[in-house]
Amino acid sequence: MDPKTSSRQQRVLSCVIKDKHALYAAFMPFIKNGGLFIPTDKQYRIGDEILLLLQLMDGPERTPIVGKVVWLTPQGAEGNRVVGIGIRFSDQDQGAARRKIEDYLADMPASDRPTHTL
Repeated sequence: MDPKTSSRQQRVLSCVIKDKHALYAAFMPFIKNGGLFIPTDKQYRIGDEILLLLQLMDGPERTPIVGKVVWLTPQGAEGNRVVGIGIRFSDQDQGAARRKIEDYLADMPASDRPTHTL
């Protein structure tokens, strides 16, 4: 596969987050438009376009979210970090995914619990 071509192709990734603690650990509020860390051992590169099919908690549907890979945690990362990628939500989402996640996390007390990224 040609690396120049593959970085321009949109890849599909499906993710189910079943509880608020897992959502808190995955959410990346410090990124423009927000983002999520998705555990995966598949190979991605910074800048890869992703179509994320996200199902939150007990929601019946998977929400499609377009984004780009902005974070990589490789195998063997310091501190036994979870292997995966961070996806920044695109502008075309107009903040809908970020607001939905923030609504789920709104009633959680402020926490100093570690996340998958920081």
